[in-house]
Amino acid sequence: MTIAPTPFSKSNPADTKSRVTVIGAGIGGLTAAALLARRKYKVLVLDQAIVPGGCASTFKRKGFTFDVGATQVAGLEPGGIHHRIFSELNIELPAATPCDPACAVFLPGETAPISVWRDPQKWQQERQRQFPGSEPFWQLLSALFKASWKFQGRDPVLPPRNLWDFWQLIQAVRPDTLITLPFTFMTVGDALRLCGLGDNLRLKTFLDLQLKLYSQVDTEETALLYAATALGVSQTPQGLYHLQGSMQVLSDRLVGAIERDGGKVLLRHTVESIVSANGKATGTVIRNQKTGEVWTETADRIVANVTAQNLVKLMSSEPSVGNLTDNLSVKSETSETTNKLPNQMAGYKYRVDKLPPASGAFVIYLGVHESAIPANCPPHLQFLYDYDGEIGENNSLFVSVSHSGDGRAPKGMATIIASSFTDTRMWWNSVDYEGLKQKYTAGAIARLSEYFNFTPESIVHQEAATPRTFARYTARDRGVVGGIGQRIPTFGPFGFANRTPIKNLWLVGDSTHPGEGTAGVSYSALTVVRQMEAASKI
Repeated sequence: MTIAPTPFSKSNPADTKSRVTVIGAGIGGLTAAALLARRKYKVLVLDQAIVPGGCASTFKRKGFTFDVGATQVAGLEPGGIHHRIFSELNIELPAATPCDPACAVFLPGETAPISVWRDPQKWQQERQRQFPGSEPFWQLLSALFKASWKFQGRDPVLPPRNLWDFWQLIQAVRPDTLITLPFTFMTVGDALRLCGLGDNLRLKTFLDLQLKLYSQVDTEETALLYAATALGVSQTPQGLYHLQGSMQVLSDRLVGAIERDGGKVLLRHTVESIVSANGKATGTVIRNQKTGEVWTETADRIVANVTAQNLVKLMSSEPSVGNLTDNLSVKSETSETTNKLPNQMAGYKYRVDKLPPASGAFVIYLGVHESAIPANCPPHLQFLYDYDGEIGENNSLFVSVSHSGDGRAPKGMATIIASSFTDTRMWWNSVDYEGLKQKYTAGAIARLSEYFNFTPESIVHQEAATPRTFARYTARDRGVVGGIGQRIPTFGPFGFANRTPIKNLWLVGDSTHPGEGTAGVSYSALTVVRQMEAASKI
């Protein structure tokens, strides 16, 4: 093992500020790091990628800027999670425009969309026109959303793992939130049947499409309380937003705050394993991708902005998926540590291993002439092409389209990003990976051509990404996206906690409450910082 000078070792030994290593420079990790640096912790952020942001980062091609995964943001409104965090960090919120409609959904064989309007009254009129007789269901969702939003606004810790966590949870429960209790173990499908809408195929299909975006699973599996929030957040006074420039602006501003407050962000540095002793995290084994140097970095506390699956691998010193390239070759170098999975993690690993397979994504990125974009095209669209097919696997597409002047394309041009959910196992087990990728690309282009005005000359740039691409660039296990499906056993009070079974080791990101999206992972980061602060006062 090559011993390299470490960032923390250069500090003054007399400095007693707590040293925190953050693994992963996704939005959750950067948010935790920025808040901790603001509170005078000594923070080191490590990421194997060449740019920060994780699934909310960007890349550039031929003058086009493409958002890798996330294309819209919640929580920018006053009181929203990004607004709260950026205010505390004393950094400016990025310029953004509200998404209105938040999404335009096209069901099979229909040429007019279901528009999810930002104005609550306009959305009510739309859904009453689209789904006659469904208003009792929507009113139930609205009541649950209002109660859940008040509850979440009081910063509960879910699921609680010690007395402090439990006290935060108890303080968030008020009479105005008790309406949610009878619905804790209900799915959206249960609510539809309760309202006499269980056989409404068109409504159920619309909900399946929307919920797949936000919860990874459909109406029969999505927890009702989670769905109420996910489906209600796109209306005022909340809302979804399209950022000026790109999604990268979020991570860039967080990195700026970290460095301003004395923290360090090291890219192209892979964390090979988390070191622990006697049930306590003590450091990380790090490899500098540019020099090949490997060293152990000690830390008082560690925040892992990774998936639950990646966390188990880091604790057992297995080669991380970040060592896999898009052509499945595996780098030969491995860490010299022989750290086995601590006993405290055995139950955790068992639970992770029992999780249903997570979704991946096939994504096609297009740079096009503006002439390819229909007039009055919404910024976000969702298409389902066949009622009998499953959501994903080229039977559905979620599409994001850039705005003129939003910084994502040269003048007279636009970007189109289209994604479909896919089974990750298919891509890793395929004997003809490139052939499968070409087949999906051709299928996506054909589907998109039904709406967009494509000609041989209108597409300036085209490339595609698969779960193997996401594994390479984000290091997420098997290239999964969107976190853990928000089923009853894995949402909110029954999900994965920020506190892990290993002392001084926290998990942030979309594996934890409240789930996926930049707003969700930022909330999980805030929870971890509050837990650390509370522990430091004991």
